[in-house]
Amino acid sequence: MTDTQQWSTERIPDLTGRVCVVTGANSGLGLATTRALARRGAHVVMAVRDEAKGRRAAAEITARRPGSRLDVRLLDLADLDSVRAFAHGLRAEHPRLDLLVNNAGVMAPPRTLSAQGHELQFAANHLGHFALTGLLLDRLTAGDDPRVVTVSSLKHRKGRLRFDDLRGERGYAPMPFYARSKLANAVFGQELHRRLSAAGSPVRSLLAHPGYAATNLPAGTPVPLVRLLFGHVLKPLAQSPERGALPQLYAATAPGVRGGQFYGPGGAGELRGGPALVRLSPAATDAETGRRLWEVSEELTEVRYDIGVRAAE
Repeated sequence: MTDTQQWSTERIPDLTGRVCVVTGANSGLGLATTRALARRGAHVVMAVRDEAKGRRAAAEITARRPGSRLDVRLLDLADLDSVRAFAHGLRAEHPRLDLLVNNAGVMAPPRTLSAQGHELQFAANHLGHFALTGLLLDRLTAGDDPRVVTVSSLKHRKGRLRFDDLRGERGYAPMPFYARSKLANAVFGQELHRRLSAAGSPVRSLLAHPGYAATNLPAGTPVPLVRLLFGHVLKPLAQSPERGALPQLYAATAPGVRGGQFYGPGGAGELRGGPALVRLSPAATDAETGRRLWEVSEELTEVRYDIGVRAAE
């Protein structure tokens, strides 16, 4: 077992004075991530789609650790207007940010279009996080050891980016489109790393996945087979959200991590275990795919990054 696989949240350094943003912070991996960061003294901005649930989650954390610095804010990643409003409010109050964890996601809904007309999983899981990162990038650049951690999935290896049908108009299936959105997360994290590195930016872009963790994500899908398989049949095999969050917490806080790295569970099949370096699919690391997704994402979100140079050739 490697040293990273024995890593626990007890090894997170002191985060006092650091401002961290976690999307999907009121449940599952996001809540576990928020708890761990707050426990080490971070000021955590909890970006949530349901403010009431967010406030309940914040109260639970504060009850366990009085004095926790938590800020609950509304963010619907599927709605680009909500993303802009969230970023505007955050920028008005914080001249710098130190960490952005792009954690929130939706899984396997029936074909649904977002407020701006994009397929829902691609909109919430990828486009919203692409826009949010771009709108906050200058604040992150001013941060202390700034990092962007984007949460992908094992399913990214099954995904295919069909640029000629991102809306699912020619055919839609919930799980393949979920895998597509998770591949988009991975491609984005890698392309962001290329561009930040080429510009000499202090911001590091990393990726993580939780393996198989017992979260509310499968239960939220209306697809009966997905609910049955992941929410019931396989649930006894899942690790806790606290264990599932370890790879993203390691990427977010461990000294010595490098931009472009991908962390997941180190156990069999990357389903369970402590954090370890794991592999990305060839599609996720392909530079041409990265450039194309970036250009499409800028067009669809109308958010253009001010990094200074083009991606490395």
